[in-house]
Amino acid sequence: MKAQVVVIDIGKTMSKLTVWARSGKLSARRTRANPAGGSPCSLDLDGIDQWLFETLAEVAAKWPVDAIIPVGHGAAAVVVRNGAAVAPPVDYECPISAEDRRAYGAMRDPFALTGSPALPDGLNLGAQLHCLSHDLLEGASILLWPQYWAWRLSGVMASEVTSLGTHTDLWRPIEGRPSALAVARGWADRLPPVRRAGDVLGPITAQVAAQTGLDPATKVHVGLHDSNAALLAARAFPEIGESEATVLSTGTWFVAMRAPAPGTIIDIAALPEARDCLVNVDAFGQPIPSARFMGGREIETLIGIDTRRIDILPDQPAIVAALPRVIASGAMVLPNFAGGFGPFPNSRGRWVAMPADPIELRAAVSLYAALVADVSLDLIGAHGAILVEGRFAEAELFVRALATLRPDTIIYAANAHNDVSFGALRLLEPDLAPDSELRRIEPLEIDLSAYRTTWRNLAERMDRAA
Repeated sequence: MKAQVVVIDIGKTMSKLTVWARSGKLSARRTRANPAGGSPCSLDLDGIDQWLFETLAEVAAKWPVDAIIPVGHGAAAVVVRNGAAVAPPVDYECPISAEDRRAYGAMRDPFALTGSPALPDGLNLGAQLHCLSHDLLEGASILLWPQYWAWRLSGVMASEVTSLGTHTDLWRPIEGRPSALAVARGWADRLPPVRRAGDVLGPITAQVAAQTGLDPATKVHVGLHDSNAALLAARAFPEIGESEATVLSTGTWFVAMRAPAPGTIIDIAALPEARDCLVNVDAFGQPIPSARFMGGREIETLIGIDTRRIDILPDQPAIVAALPRVIASGAMVLPNFAGGFGPFPNSRGRWVAMPADPIELRAAVSLYAALVADVSLDLIGAHGAILVEGRFAEAELFVRALATLRPDTIIYAANAHNDVSFGALRLLEPDLAPDSELRRIEPLEIDLSAYRTTWRNLAERMDRAA
């Protein structure tokens, strides 16, 4: 059997491990839900660690592995000293006191230099570091979330730009160097050297080899931020490639990442900071105008976490067919059900004429997600092709409503469920082509322009008044 590549994807709510042949064929996938860690404000470092090593041992017993590359969510880091974490890593939804927020806010670099907006709770990594005691950081290293797992396996520390450039306040993406804040607070000195995401840090440690049964020569790569891995996966499709295109990654977060055409100059200051726009950095150091909202969380809030999902396959025809009844009834979801995030961060969400019928309710929620995504795409100047990937690419009304709202744009959907891990694999095998084709999305046979105008006017009025 030929050697396989393991991709470790440590997300906010789910940890995933996939095993890939270098030809691009998926051999296995394992998942684990991430509960809260030792306190409501920490990530489950120990639980993830135990699951990871048990799963690696299972994999090693079935497949030869010659490489591992980690992927992780943003706004997370582990402070390490003398070979161990000195404190549990902070969950980015942990509240930060108003006093700390004011003091920290006065120190931040301007948005025009970092592309990092002032976000709630601990979503700016610098705000998390600000709240740590100086003693914890003394003599320690700050490892971004993917690079923590790379170090855990290889014993070698590194930093990497996709995680540094994800609303951390620590990086200036145009200049390609740490922010003035990071330098002034001494955090830049605590960051290990910056390496490329695909670089090899070294083989696994002898301890990891003994604990898992993996070949001691198994290489560990630096790794990268999850949304940027999804962007790499999207670029494998000829319809996206290296041309002007936008990827809308859907899950707990809906993240729109506009990959500009080569030679495009990015003006960070032109992005509306207060509407959850930011600049990500791709795996090659290029600035990527982005916008986000907590779409998956809002959808769960609106319909409940049960079998009545908006993306469940058998229900798609009925949900699409229900839309004319929703429009006729005046049913409408107004933002925002994840306060502080998205293009309408100040509003408190509410229903207008909430449907009693479960199918109509899901149709209204699907349309709401498309309307918010449409605004986010406008904010970053998205044009050219748009690829919707992730879980909600299979929500037919959502993607078709988006195509209807944006008639001058070609909308595609990706059917793959492993876009993030496939993107990470492409760092090692850049010529890999996906084993599926994109699906071009057809608009709905209904005019949404009047509904859209009414919805936008109400949403903007509510946000201004909040």
